Parts: sequence; C-alpha cells; structure tokens
Amino acid sequence: MTTLQERPHTALVVIDVQNGVVDGAYGRDAVVANIGSLVGKAREAGAPVVWVQHSDEQLTEGSEAWQYVPELVRREPEPLVHKTFGDAFEGTDLEAVLARAGVGRLVVAGAQTDACIRSTIHGAFTRGYDVTLVGDAHTTEDQSAWGAPPPKAVIAHTNLYWQYQEAPGRTAAVTPTADVSFTG
Repeated sequence: MTTLQERPHTALVVIDVQNGVVDGAYGRDAVVANIGSLVGKAREAGAPVVWVQHSDEQLTEGSEAWQYVPELVRREPEPLVHKTFGDAFEGTDLEAVLARAGVGRLVVAGAQTDACIRSTIHGAFTRGYDVTLVGDAHTTEDQSAWGAPPPKAVIAHTNLYWQYQEAPGRTAAVTPTADVSFTG
C-alpha cells in the first residue's frame, strides 16, 4: 500500500542498538533478544536488514560506546547507515539503500524510543513508506530527571499512538516480535 511505486519489498531497520545507547535502557536484554529474533526472521525470509549507527559527541565514531552491542552482528553485505541526526533519513544514504532494494515497507526496531525511533518512523511515513513499529523491540533510557515520563510509559505511549497513525496510501502498525512477517 506504500505510496512508493515499484517498491514491493519489506526491510528490517535496526536503529542505534549501540553500547552507549542501550546501556541501562529499559528492558535492554529482552529488547536486544527480540531484535536478534527479528534479524533472524528477516534473514530467513531474504528481507534486507539495514543497520543504522549514530555518532555524536557522546558516541564518538570508533569508540566502544559507538559499537553495536555484541549480541547483534551485522553480516556483509547488509547495509550500514551512519547518521548524526535523529531521523535516520536526514543527511544519510538510507533512502538510496532502500530504493535500490525496492523497499516500500519498513519494520523498525531499536533505540531510543523518544528520539531516533520516533524521528525515523515519522520521517519514513512522511516519505511514503508503510511503517511497522515492533512494539516489544524498541527501548529508551530513563529521562524522567529531565521531565520525561518513565521509560515504560514512553514506550507504551509510542506504541499506542503509532498504531493510529494515518495518511493517504500508507499504513502504520505496531506489532509484537512474534507476529512480524517479512513476506507478503
């Protein structure tokens, strides 16, 4: 149903599951395990797995904090998109990567819910993609000291509102890991 013509394929987009991003994140181990399951499902179905990796002052490129968590291993030739903004499309080659693979539907997982996940799902949706957020495969750290709700509430609210997102010719959904399909 995507508005992107001639793009029938689905890709898994794994966002910022880096040591310095998910260290101390809510439900870290369960979320990383769910993302690992999604990666396995995508590979088994022959769906593209696109890895997104953030860098900034706290995540210096090449540092231990910048590295992906050891439980998740990117394979060649799976694309790796480097970014410096919350929206993984901004200032990157993500759109070109997805276009080359004929992708019009994204399955999104990773971190952080209230930053890069939200920015990217909205960015994808406005660019014409169908976007499925995997409800039990994204997380964030506790930012309540700065006025944010607790992580569990941030995740629940994002899952709640995303399932009702609407736009002409596009679909938004929230699906648990167990129900994600990369075919059809």
